Amino acid sequence: MTVGQNLVGTGGLIRLILRRDRVLLPLWVFLLALVPVSGVAATRELVSTQAELQQYADTSGTNPAFLALYGPLYDVSLGGVIAQRMGMFPVILALICALTVIRHTRTEEEAGRRDLLGATVIGRQANLAAALIVVLGANLVLALVIALGMIGQDLPVAGSVAFGLSFALAGWVFAAVGGVAAQLTEGAGAARGLALTVLGAAFVLRLAGDIGGEGNGASWLSGLSPIGWAHQIRSYGDERWWILVPAGVLVLGLVTAAFLLSARRDVGAGVLPPRLGPASASPRLRGTLGLAWRLQRGLLVSWTAGLTVLGLVYGGVAWGVRDMLKGNREMEEIFARMGGSAGIVDATLAAMLGIIGLIASAYAIQATLRMRAEETSLRLEPVLGTAVGRVRWMASHLVFALLGPTVALAAAGLAAGFVHGLNADDVGGQLPRVFAGAMVQLPAVWTLAAVAVALFGLLPRIAAASWAAFGLCLFLGWVGALLQLDQVLLDASPFTHLPKLPGGDVTAEPFVWLAGVVVVLVAVGLVGFRRRDVPVT
Repeated sequence: MTVGQNLVGTGGLIRLILRRDRVLLPLWVFLLALVPVSGVAATRELVSTQAELQQYADTSGTNPAFLALYGPLYDVSLGGVIAQRMGMFPVILALICALTVIRHTRTEEEAGRRDLLGATVIGRQANLAAALIVVLGANLVLALVIALGMIGQDLPVAGSVAFGLSFALAGWVFAAVGGVAAQLTEGAGAARGLALTVLGAAFVLRLAGDIGGEGNGASWLSGLSPIGWAHQIRSYGDERWWILVPAGVLVLGLVTAAFLLSARRDVGAGVLPPRLGPASASPRLRGTLGLAWRLQRGLLVSWTAGLTVLGLVYGGVAWGVRDMLKGNREMEEIFARMGGSAGIVDATLAAMLGIIGLIASAYAIQATLRMRAEETSLRLEPVLGTAVGRVRWMASHLVFALLGPTVALAAAGLAAGFVHGLNADDVGGQLPRVFAGAMVQLPAVWTLAAVAVALFGLLPRIAAASWAAFGLCLFLGWVGALLQLDQVLLDASPFTHLPKLPGGDVTAEPFVWLAGVVVVLVAVGLVGFRRRDVPVT
C-alpha cells in the first residue's frame, strides 16, 4: 500500500478531532498563552528597576531551590525573569500533548471506534497522522500567540519568538512520544504510563542538570532532556536557535518511528506483546478488591516511586534558601510578595509540598478514571453479571483512588523530611513537620478524586473533564498569586484552603468543609452509578 493510500481520509479525521475538541483544544492553548502574557505586568510591578532585577538574579539564579522549582535564569531582564518563572509550563504542555495524541489514537482503538472508521475509506495511518497534525499545529498556534502577546508587552521580538518556541518544542517532542507510546502498547493506560515515565525521566534529568547552577559538573544532564532544551533556548538572553535543530530531528525521528511501528502491528494490538498471565487465576482475584489491586498496582507503584524521588530532590534543596536572602531586606520583601513568608525555608517547603500535592491529585484522578476505562473496554459488564454489586465494585476502586495518593504522599513526605532533616542536622525535629506538610494536602487531593467519581457516576461520557479541575487548580496554584487574581477566584481551588505547612497555622474548618465536599461528591457518584446504564460508551 502506498503512502498516499495509507493517509487517505486524514483531512476528514482532522476535522473530526477539531469538532470533538472544539472546547478543550482552544481552552488549553488560550490558558497556557494567557499566563505568561498576563504575568508581565504583575512581574513588572514587583521588579520595576534594573537594581531589583539584578538582586532577583543574584538570588534565584543561583539558589538550588529556585533552580529546582523554575529552572535556570539566563538573562537579567524582565523577559528573562518571566521565562524562568514559567519554567514548569513546558512540562504541563508536554503532558497535555502526549495524552491528547494517545486519546485520539490508542484510546480510539481500545474502544473499537478505530475498527469502524477503518471499514470506511480511511487509510491505515490516517488516524495517527490526523492526531499528530492537530496537536503539532496547536503548539504552533500557541507559540505564535505567546510571541505576539509578549511583543505586545514591549518585550524584545527575538526573545518573544524564542519564548513561544520553547513551549512548542516541549509540546512537539512529547506529542511524538505519545504517538510512539500508542504503537508500543496494547492499552491506552499502558501508553499513558509509558509517556508519563518518559516525561518524568526528562524532568528529573532537567532537575539534576540545573540544580547546581550553570557550569556545574552535572549540567550536561539537562542537555539530554527535551524539557532542558526548552530552557536552554535562553529566551530574552543570548538565544540559542540551534537547539531547534536537534529538537526537530528528534521530533522527526519519533514521528517516523511511530508510523513505521504503526505499519507493522495489527489494529488493536501493540508492538510489545502483552505479558502472558498464569494458567490459573490467583485466589485473590475472586474478590473485587483483589481485582482492583491487580488493575491499580502498577499506577500505585510508579506514582509512589516518582513522588518519592521528587520528595528527595525538593527536600535536598530547600535548606539552601535560608542563605540566599540573608541581610537583603529588599529581596525579602520581593519574595514575600511572590508568595514567601518570614520563614523562607518553611515557605519554600510549603510551596514544594503543594506541588507534590497537585501531582498526587493527578494520580488520584487517573486511579479513579480506571473505572471508566474498565467500562469502555467492556470488561465491567461481565463482572457485574456475576454476584458482584455495583457499589461493591466501585468501592474496591475507590480504595485505591483515595488511599493510593495517601501512600504516595506519605512516601514523598518521609523522603523530603528525612533529607531536609539531614541538611538541617535535625531529623527528629524536621521530619514530622515536613511529613505533616505533605499529608495536609490529602483533603484537596481527595476533592479532585471525588470530582472524578461524581462525573463517572452521573456523566460518564465526560468523566475525563475531571482533568479540567486539575488544570484549574494547577493554574490558580502556580500563577494565581503572581497574576494577583481576586481571592474569590483563588478560592475555587481546594488547595487554596489548606494550611501552609510547615510553619503555618492549622484550623479544623477547611478540613471539615473539604471532607464534607468529598463525602457528598462520592455519594453522588455512587448513587448515579447505581441508577445509570452500563456500559455507557
